[in-house]
Amino acid sequence: MLASVLAFVAILAVWANRQLLNTDNWTNTSTELLENRVIRDQIGVFLVDQLYANVDVSAELREALPERLQPLAGPAAGGLRQLAERASKEALSRPRAQQAWADANRNAQLALLAVLEGDGSVVSTEGGDVVLDLNALLGQMQERVGIGGRLQDRLPASAAQITVMESDRLATAQRGLKIIRGLPIVLVALSLALFALALALAPGWRREALRAYGIGFVVAGALALIVQDQAGQALVNALTQTAAVEPAATAAWTISTTLLVQAAWATIGYGVFMVFAAWLAGPSRPTVAVRRAVAPYARHPGVAYAGLALFVALLLWWAPTPATRDPALALILIALLAIATEALRRKIAREHPDADMGESLERLRERARQGVAWIRQGTSAGRTAVAGSASRVVTEARTRTSGGSSSGARLERLERLARLKDTGVLDEQEFAAQKRLILEEPGEGPEPGDAAPPPTVVAPR
Repeated sequence: MLASVLAFVAILAVWANRQLLNTDNWTNTSTELLENRVIRDQIGVFLVDQLYANVDVSAELREALPERLQPLAGPAAGGLRQLAERASKEALSRPRAQQAWADANRNAQLALLAVLEGDGSVVSTEGGDVVLDLNALLGQMQERVGIGGRLQDRLPASAAQITVMESDRLATAQRGLKIIRGLPIVLVALSLALFALALALAPGWRREALRAYGIGFVVAGALALIVQDQAGQALVNALTQTAAVEPAATAAWTISTTLLVQAAWATIGYGVFMVFAAWLAGPSRPTVAVRRAVAPYARHPGVAYAGLALFVALLLWWAPTPATRDPALALILIALLAIATEALRRKIAREHPDADMGESLERLRERARQGVAWIRQGTSAGRTAVAGSASRVVTEARTRTSGGSSSGARLERLERLARLKDTGVLDEQEFAAQKRLILEEPGEGPEPGDAAPPPTVVAPR
């Protein structure tokens, strides 16, 4: 139970470590944020809002226009705002802006770590607050609208800044940074150590302990998914003041917690695998049959570990979980698989000490021959049935064409009944009952050889 609880906490710690402290993950997540159209449009609107909130665009246009056209400065500023929003959204969707955003976020992540450690440049701590400066993105508007550079010179230094963390939370984040660095490794190692201790203390029910730990992994992964969903809803409700920005906030949370969801599903997968391994070592009839079938091969370490090597190679090539893509975690996973393989191999060797590989191969060949014979027999029976059906159809057609006698039809029915008995469709009693019914039926016409009745002569009046 304690090992499973630590596994749940480890999922959250692993996500925080990978998302906050890994520069590549931070950059990839930031790039995915800008690639999302809802978030990108919201950023574009934010930049234009900041531009119009800090600069009197109408006054700037009035100064640039001739005296007779100065009354048009207000409507021109409104039209220019719509043009600027479209231009900023389009500019942010272009590859050059995407790459500039990725580079800026990579530098910002490195700077943020420096801030948490007591230093900072791009991401500053003005008054103790951590802010992200987006003034550089207004340069994209200069190329799209044509006045971005002029207005950008009039913007105050505080424009287009997003507060990442307030000063009263900065000290907590700095303490948390020190904890997050080594917490995932400690939690994972401690969870595995407690599980190993449980196995050492449970010599009589180790299979049940493995199954319980697997179920604990499944529950831990499911709880992590629930936390991700509920925390996202609470965070979006707390940060968004209008319904218009809720889609962007929801998309940002979903993208930012992608690694958390991956870790949760990976934990569920590991738990299912452990439950399956516990079932495979159990006393049920199917598992006993499986162990008996693989006993001739599992008894030989070379064959068993060759199969394990093939499985590991396919697993690393597929890389379905983050652990399989991390060298250190992949080595731990391979070691655990080797331990499980050796335990299962020894159990099979104790249950089937006389299993022979040659006899097993011979049984496989015999079963293959029986399968081929069965297929051939089924094919032959099918051809016979088709031929019988064709013959029956031809006979019935000839009988209808020639107006056959009732005895001929009765004989045909008896022959058909005999074929049903030969093929096993009817047993002896059913065959006798049906035969008696056919023989007891009254004739429908003269038997062959009977004299034809004299013709009836009707005299004319």
